[in-house]
Amino acid sequence: MADVLIAGSGPTGLTLACDLALRGFAVRVIDRRTAPHRESRGKGLLPGSLDVFRELGVLDTLAAIGSRSVVLRKYFGGEHINDTPTTGGLLIGQWQIEAALRDRLAGLGVRVEYGSELAGITQDESGVRAELADGTVIGARHLAGCDGGHSTTRKLLGIPFEGSGQEEPAMVIGDVRAPGLSRDVWHQWFSSDGTGILLCPMPGTDSFQLQASPEQDEHGELLPPSLESFQRIFDRHAAMPGIRLVDPTWLSSWRVNVRMATRMREGRAFLAGDAAHVQPIAGGLGMNTGIQDAAALGRTLAAALTTPGGDEVLDAYESERLPVAADVLADTAERYKRVMEAVRTPGRGTEVGLDRSEPPAGA
Repeated sequence: MADVLIAGSGPTGLTLACDLALRGFAVRVIDRRTAPHRESRGKGLLPGSLDVFRELGVLDTLAAIGSRSVVLRKYFGGEHINDTPTTGGLLIGQWQIEAALRDRLAGLGVRVEYGSELAGITQDESGVRAELADGTVIGARHLAGCDGGHSTTRKLLGIPFEGSGQEEPAMVIGDVRAPGLSRDVWHQWFSSDGTGILLCPMPGTDSFQLQASPEQDEHGELLPPSLESFQRIFDRHAAMPGIRLVDPTWLSSWRVNVRMATRMREGRAFLAGDAAHVQPIAGGLGMNTGIQDAAALGRTLAAALTTPGGDEVLDAYESERLPVAADVLADTAERYKRVMEAVRTPGRGTEVGLDRSEPPAGA
C-alpha cells in the first residue's frame, strides 16, 4: 500500500510527489493523459514557488532555462507606448517545470503512471481504495486530488465547486513561432475597444506564447483558435506586415472562471491546486497557489504519517489553505478588472500573466 496516491501530474501533483518522496514516503502518481504535454500554459513562477523548488532541488535546473528579467513592451493603436521591466520571478513554460519535476521524481524512484484514469473512491479508517477505469484498484493511506479544474477526484468525493464562470471564451491562447519578431521583450498590443494580442518569448525555445482577444465572424460569433485567426488578429493590432506566425504547437481558449471547493478534505482524501480553486489569470497566481498548496499538504501528510494518532493534524491543511484560496480568488478577480480597464488606456503599464504587485500571502 502506498502512503499517498496522487491523481494528476501537473505542477501541483509533481511538487507534492517530490516533497513526499524526498521525505521517504511511498508515493504513486497517476494521470489519465497518455503522455506529458509540451504547452507553455502557466509560465510565471513567483518568489514563493522558487523557494519551494529550491528545497526540492530543482531550482538550478529551472533557473538555467528560464528568464529572471522580463521587459513588457506595450503598444497602443500599433504605436510603441512604453517598456516596463519586471524582476523577482522566473519566466518559464509550464511543460519545462513539469519536466524538471518529473526528472527529480524519477531520480527518487517514482515515475508517473500515464493512462491511469480514476473512476471510483472508497475509504475507511485504514486508508483509501482508488479504482481506475480499467478496473485496477490502488490502495493508499491517503489520496491527493491534483487533477485540475475539471477534477475527477473532487467530483467523486462529492465536494461542491462554487462560484461563477463565463460560457464564452475571453481569450484564445497558443504556442507559435514568429520569425523576425524581437525575442528580447514581451510584446503587448492593445486597442481602445479593449481587444489586443500578446506575444511572450518562451525561454529555452524559439516559440512565443500568444494570448489574444477572440476573433468574431461577420455575425458576431466567436471563432475558434486557429493559426489563420491568430495571424488576422496579429495583423490587425501589430501593424508588422513582414511577420508571419508559423508552426503552432498548442491552440486553446480560456474562459473566466472564479470557483472554489467548499472544502479541501474529505476523510483521507484532499484537493490541491486547480482541483480546489480556479481564478482569472491576472497576476499569474493559479499555478503558484497550487505549488504552495502542495508544499502545505506535504507538510501535513508527513506529520500525519509519522505521528501516532496523527490523523488529527490533517485538518491543518484546510485551515491554512482554504482562506488563502478565498483571498487569491478575490485578488485575481480585482486584478483582472484592473487589467481590462488598463488595456483601453494609452500609456498605462499592463501585464497579463506576470504581475509586479505583491500577491496575497501564501499564493
